[in-house]
Amino acid sequence: MNLSYWEIKSYLSNIDYTIIGSGIVGLNCALRLKERFPKATIVILERGYLPQGASTKNAGFACFGSLSEILDDLNTHSEDEVIQLIEKRSKGLSLLRKTLSDKAIDYQQNGGYELFDQHDHEGYDYCMSHMDKVNALLKPHFKDDVFQIKDNPFNFENIQKQLSFTPFEGQIDTGKMMRSLTDLALSKGILILNAVSVERFKELNGNVQIETDKFEFKTNQLLICTNGFASKLIDAEVKPARAQVLITKPIQNLKIKGTFHLDKGFYYFRNIDSRILLGGGRNLDFKTEETTEMVQTEIIQNKLEELLKTTILPKTSFEIEHRWSGIMGVGVTKQPIIKQLSNRVFCGVRLGGMGIAIGSHVGRELADLVD
Repeated sequence: MNLSYWEIKSYLSNIDYTIIGSGIVGLNCALRLKERFPKATIVILERGYLPQGASTKNAGFACFGSLSEILDDLNTHSEDEVIQLIEKRSKGLSLLRKTLSDKAIDYQQNGGYELFDQHDHEGYDYCMSHMDKVNALLKPHFKDDVFQIKDNPFNFENIQKQLSFTPFEGQIDTGKMMRSLTDLALSKGILILNAVSVERFKELNGNVQIETDKFEFKTNQLLICTNGFASKLIDAEVKPARAQVLITKPIQNLKIKGTFHLDKGFYYFRNIDSRILLGGGRNLDFKTEETTEMVQTEIIQNKLEELLKTTILPKTSFEIEHRWSGIMGVGVTKQPIIKQLSNRVFCGVRLGGMGIAIGSHVGRELADLVD
């Protein structure tokens, strides 16, 4: 790219901190750095024309884990680890709301529900019989029972008669959240360069040399916030996990209100603007969905439409208006990776599909690692 003297001088010189990724983690990291170092020059590089990955692609769940997800986590994590994860998610959501305001992100606490397939008697019985145990674990943090049993008030079909419900779960408008977060960063003098893909970097004696698909420059310190794309730049225990989503056209007199989980969180849906947004299904083909390609597959899209027809909207006609995919970052554990990789390079990745909940917290924690 043929840069002018002015472009080099004003955009790519004397940079204190460079952040790769303008999603929730990257923007919160930049904001925290600006708090700590008000005079610092901070540049965010974003590979897409909009934040790519999951920050603008997610379903807008302000959640901390459904009953079955938490019980599943207890099989692979210690009780202390699970409690810490949930506390981190809860505190992260509070931080997001405090940073931007409930109005700015259109936060609504309509509660979260978990549905159980009518044939999944074993899973249903296990979750319901262990609800008290989970409530006892979480009560010190939430000061009340987190989960309770409710009847099916939405006329869903092909599911167990009763649902798990938590009043503590909410929903946001993802687009408003990212616009507000971006506007806040820009107002603080943080520079965001879009459509710039970092290809490689090299730590030198006194700085880090960054090579992009358009130009090269140097920065004092580098912070990597690319989540599911992290393995393209660093050796980290994080794999991409594609999440496919669809949304209906507006539905007249839609009565469904809240956030909903099905099959240990592998499917999720909610109301938004008189529509139903539905996503998930990567458990149908884990290997294929371990990708950074943002396309849709027939097997998953067909399953999502089947769920709409048979379970969610069995007596309501609907049309699909949009389909899209996002890329999450997952691993063998749900603990995020927040660490220093070398003298001048740091990373905050592997959000495990909980970016809205923990993204703010991860970004700030990452920023607090640097000098």
